[in-house]
Amino acid sequence: MASLTARALASLLGDWRSSSMPAYASLADRIRLLMLDGRVVSGTRLPAERDLAQHLGISRTTVTAAYSEVREAGYLESVRGSGSIARLPGRGPLMSEQGESALFDFTKAAMPAISGIADAASHAIEDLPRYLGEHGYDLIGIPPLREAIAEQYRRRGLATSAEQIMVTIGAQHAIALLARTLIGRGDSAVIEVPTYPHAFEAMRGAGARILPVSVTVEDGWDEPALEQAIRRSSPAMGYLMPDFHNPTGRTMPPEQRERVARLAAQHGTQLLIDETMAELVIDDIEPVAPFAAFGEAITVGSVGKTVWGGIRIGWIRAEAPLIQRLFRNRHAGDLGTPIIEQLVVLHLLADHDRIIETRRRQLRTGRDHLVGLLRARFPQWSVPDVAGGLTTWVNLGAPVSSQLTLAARAEGLLITAGPRFGIDGAFERHLRIPFGYTPEEMDAAVDALDRAWRSLAHDVPAPVDELSVVV
Repeated sequence: MASLTARALASLLGDWRSSSMPAYASLADRIRLLMLDGRVVSGTRLPAERDLAQHLGISRTTVTAAYSEVREAGYLESVRGSGSIARLPGRGPLMSEQGESALFDFTKAAMPAISGIADAASHAIEDLPRYLGEHGYDLIGIPPLREAIAEQYRRRGLATSAEQIMVTIGAQHAIALLARTLIGRGDSAVIEVPTYPHAFEAMRGAGARILPVSVTVEDGWDEPALEQAIRRSSPAMGYLMPDFHNPTGRTMPPEQRERVARLAAQHGTQLLIDETMAELVIDDIEPVAPFAAFGEAITVGSVGKTVWGGIRIGWIRAEAPLIQRLFRNRHAGDLGTPIIEQLVVLHLLADHDRIIETRRRQLRTGRDHLVGLLRARFPQWSVPDVAGGLTTWVNLGAPVSSQLTLAARAEGLLITAGPRFGIDGAFERHLRIPFGYTPEEMDAAVDALDRAWRSLAHDVPAPVDELSVVV
């Protein structure tokens, strides 16, 4: 059973106090949010009440009352000899029947399935018999799909052969496999903050010592900090999402890609480039070549964002020797990618241009609708312009993201607090809001956010001169 120390929990809690609530209630709310966000995993043993009280500098009575409230809400279980164990209470479907209170799930930066999947599946079934005489445990990908993925890279200006492609069970599987293969326990790894949280989890799970480097809406990547981290530590891996970065929406310019690739090569750092958002271009902007066109890099992609998250097909593009190494290491985690899903994606890639253009129109409509709503309803928020991707990274103007998330849940909206994308409780001033939903769903979500925000209005700190908080 995993255990959380008082120091670790205090770090995750961040600035948990609320001026409008008793201390025990504020602490209980924040602990519950950490469980809902997945930052405290179900089954984890929480620190003893005395230890947490001492570390937070509060009375044990306050912690006891907070734990009691969390326990009564169904998020904590007392086990004799094991202490207090985190639990997630069961709940029904996210969208309930009409007439009941509905929960809208805005925790996913994703879209509904693209049209044509059923037809592609029908064609895949027709193709399946030619593979039924084989064992079906495919650890590298069927040759036609590997070639089709390589062709997509060639069309984007990056020479690629089928031998450089491994087909995986989605992009997250690819990231975890690469982390497990390339990171040794105690190795350092560079990762952006904010970042895709499951990439951070994969690297931490592989035993990496994390070196965070900032990415902001205003300035993009903190290149001096990135350079310092690589020069001082020669990290084993660097995880970057240079195309419509999740969650900020930033894209790394070509000249910066070239400098970062050159620096990483000089210090033996293998760059893992997440391109899952790369094709989700909304505005008419100058296309940027894949990162690997500027220097050596391992690339991860998938159809989860462009086609549908329900088709679990991703891939790794790397030099052939690394692909073979990954092939040898893969058995420990899985026994291959389903053949039928590979065949479905093979047929969908033949319709690639139509799919991307459809998504572009959908995302432009969604982005314009959401940004307009947010700017009209929340003039005190800073809502950035984004040229692609699936999300906007909103600055709330006050460190209340976790409070707002909990209040929104009470109003029927599930949305992820800013600290979920950071390390050690950072980004309380930010909220990631996806725009891959219908206008009607976004209207309902913004209505819920508006009610939640107004419920916090008396507890939101007054704006602070931005110059006083620059660090």
